[in-house]
Amino acid sequence: VEVFFDDGEIVAVDALQLPSDRKSDSINTQAVPAYEAAVIAAQSADIDVISGATVTWDNYTDSLQSALDEVGFSA
Repeated sequence: VEVFFDDGEIVAVDALQLPSDRKSDSINTQAVPAYEAAVIAAQSADIDVISGATVTWDNYTDSLQSALDEVGFSA
């Protein structure tokens, strides 16, 4: 994921790579925007999993935490 900041706060998260099979597309269409909103609200990678999107959550939060660590972000 790519994380965007404004005045030291997370303002957007862009998932750069997602699985593209039919089932994943269906799940990710709903889960990824919800995860982005949760990250912005929480200002961290500590967000709840959405039922049915556990694999997406696991990869999304791992990638997000790596991106936050890379820039030294802590809420």
